[in-house]
Amino acid sequence: MNRRLAFTFIIITLVIDAMGIGLILPVMPQLLQSVTGGDLGDAALWGGFLSTIFAVVQFGIGPTIGSLSDRYGRRPVLLISMAVLAVDYFIYGIAGTIFLLVILRIIAGAASATQSTAAAFISDISAPEDKSANFGLLGAAFGMGFVLGPLVAGALLALGFDFRAPFYMAAILSLANLILGYFVLPETVTDAIRRPFDWRRANPIGALMQIRKHREMSRFLLLFLIYDCAFFVYPAVWAYFGPERFGWSGAMVSLSLGLFGISIAVVQGLLIRQMINRLGERRLLVFGMSFNLMVFVLLAFLTSGTWALILTPFTAMGAVVVPTLQGLIAKMGDDNQQGEIQGIVSSVRSIAVIVAPMIMTSIFFAATRPEGAVYFPGAPFLLSAGFVALCLGIFLSRPKGSLSKTS
Repeated sequence: MNRRLAFTFIIITLVIDAMGIGLILPVMPQLLQSVTGGDLGDAALWGGFLSTIFAVVQFGIGPTIGSLSDRYGRRPVLLISMAVLAVDYFIYGIAGTIFLLVILRIIAGAASATQSTAAAFISDISAPEDKSANFGLLGAAFGMGFVLGPLVAGALLALGFDFRAPFYMAAILSLANLILGYFVLPETVTDAIRRPFDWRRANPIGALMQIRKHREMSRFLLLFLIYDCAFFVYPAVWAYFGPERFGWSGAMVSLSLGLFGISIAVVQGLLIRQMINRLGERRLLVFGMSFNLMVFVLLAFLTSGTWALILTPFTAMGAVVVPTLQGLIAKMGDDNQQGEIQGIVSSVRSIAVIVAPMIMTSIFFAATRPEGAVYFPGAPFLLSAGFVALCLGIFLSRPKGSLSKTS
């Protein structure tokens, strides 16, 4: 197997996967208004509902997809996922009813195996000492695609194409990736590590019960969930926090988010490997959590938009935590368990996607009401700081020597 070619393909896959999401986000409000006949507020409500549906399906299906890839291989799962998503995006482009959009979102949630299966693929081909850094590259690839997607969508609209054009472009990219993958993607699941499919552990509850037997892995999955909820404060409230606290325009919010995405890509794609080599995974986790704790407290009380922009690239330093945790969790599992583990990680992240926006936006709403007891737009960031402090406490209270093999 040409590992470099295989790794490059997985990186391209995640860039295209994220580009697909980024392509449709800017035009989703127009599509929803078109099919419902409502205003922008109605579109926002439907958009939130569709996002929740997507996350709920991912939570439910993640371990199943992971277990299927442990049994039948990463290659067929990835290729089938790409094919389904290509068709899904195309039908989005011609959809005329909200009912069809709901069905498409359910299918997309079930088919979006790319991230967890790609992570299992990378775990298969990575040496133990390289897993965390390589997971960082996956995060960087997804981040870059998420930045490029809206840019391509904007370019299509600027050239005079209809608002449905980005959906067709997403379909074309997925189809092109499927064709490339058919010719270059190898299989990494051999008979030596192939695991029989078992419905009792191929679901979120069964899989988590299985993981409970590994106390240290359970601890790290809890850390993953809490930290993801904390870090989700950016996509959840930043678009509202910037205008409310700093008086930013939509263009300025977009600029800050683009800067944030690029900074995360640099941290996860370039810096994390050097930081692991210098600090080790244990100290890097402590550094990343401590740094993010400080940043969240600063953002909670910051009143200058200029300083917020200056601080934005540094906020991305907290992005070292997730791939490092993911690498440590992968190393705790057996070789025939990597698909299942990454499916569970995907489900845990889906819980954060479901729960965090509701918590963060509700707190922001309560803290910015004119009739409220206290006006404090930075309240969600203070809550995130509390979440990170809890993560530090859980991590530092672990049994001594529990990471002796990986730190």
